Amino acid sequence: METFLHYVWKHKLYATDNFITAEGLTLEVIDPGIYNTDAGPDFFNAKIRLDGQVWAGNIELHGRSSDWYHHSHDVDKAYNSTILHVVEVIDEPAVKDASGRLIPQWVMPIPEKLYTQYTSFVKMEDPVPCLDKLKTVPEIYLSDWKTALLTERLERKTQTILQLLESTQGDWNTVFYITLARNFGFGINNDAFERLAKSLPLKYILKHTHSSLQIEALFLGQAGLLDADDIDDKYYICLKAEYQYLQKKYSLKPLENQIFKRLRLRPNNFPHIKLVQLAGFVRNMPSLFVTVLTTHSIADYRKLFDLDVSEYWQSHYHFRKTTDLKSKRLGQSAVDILLINTVAPVLFAYGRKKDNAFYKQKAFDLLDSLPPEHNSITQLFVQAGVKNACAGDSQALIQLKKEYCEQKKCIFCRIGHRILNKNM
Repeated sequence: METFLHYVWKHKLYATDNFITAEGLTLEVIDPGIYNTDAGPDFFNAKIRLDGQVWAGNIELHGRSSDWYHHSHDVDKAYNSTILHVVEVIDEPAVKDASGRLIPQWVMPIPEKLYTQYTSFVKMEDPVPCLDKLKTVPEIYLSDWKTALLTERLERKTQTILQLLESTQGDWNTVFYITLARNFGFGINNDAFERLAKSLPLKYILKHTHSSLQIEALFLGQAGLLDADDIDDKYYICLKAEYQYLQKKYSLKPLENQIFKRLRLRPNNFPHIKLVQLAGFVRNMPSLFVTVLTTHSIADYRKLFDLDVSEYWQSHYHFRKTTDLKSKRLGQSAVDILLINTVAPVLFAYGRKKDNAFYKQKAFDLLDSLPPEHNSITQLFVQAGVKNACAGDSQALIQLKKEYCEQKKCIFCRIGHRILNKNM
């Protein structure tokens, strides 16, 4: 409830202009102050007028006035500059700061319609509480919010990438390799593919780019997919022998193959196929990150991933059965997913780290040029009349759903804010 009180105070959404404190003082809110996300009073540098006298200082808000003591503000000098205690209910008639000074208290009047709409949003079990009201929001308003949401999503991904950069001592090539490997899991196997990449250093792989056999042996062996003793297949036997040699050479510890999920996967998404596709990509583009930085058009980015698997895998999905010859190239939709989730975030993170607007804009341009994602999240918004015209829109809508709708953070959402204010 305090979060809602913060929202009402910050946006001055209280019900009337005739304010009287619990002590009988007339109150005028001149400036609600700056919201504080750290320890200390809720709002800094506010300005109010009490009985005609202007006061500048901090504001503290609570559901009940007794929370002042429950939170030990009466012994914390950080609250000595509080000029007003804003509450929903007064159950403690007098509160004092650490110096013994009485703090004026005010029961903030909340409009009934605003409160009713807010509580209906947070209690609603629908995946998007305001879905039926989205058509009332102007497109220009939605467009601006989607731009902000896309930036938020890229910033969130940037934090993960920069943490990875720190753990790899600033090696952008390895950062790209691990990020790409994770996304080769295509959702269901992301964590397993990331573990694989972290357990198989890129520096070892790059020593064997002359041999597709050795590269595939490293990836498949490290994934624990070469540990069977009952497979009578010449290529499998060769891969296993290569991996055993390379494992000993580099002191590698293979993963448990059970971490790679296989149920309900289409054959082209079997771990074996995705791993050899990834192996082929790394082998053919050893300077991974530099290539990404220097590529410009969508067509050229897609060409980077336009690689077929080695001959053996054109007639296999795994080692135990031969199939008809079939290309195992990544489809365009799969390539676009890799561009959305790997290339664009890494470009943005690089621009952020280097304070270079060119690469950040390059990430935005890439997402604006790619077709939109079609999934259960974007479909919800499209059915409600929200445009999903490009990958940038899709990423924004995913951010909206996951970080605002699912978290019931309607008062922090520009759409929620507009709808709540419209009902005032």
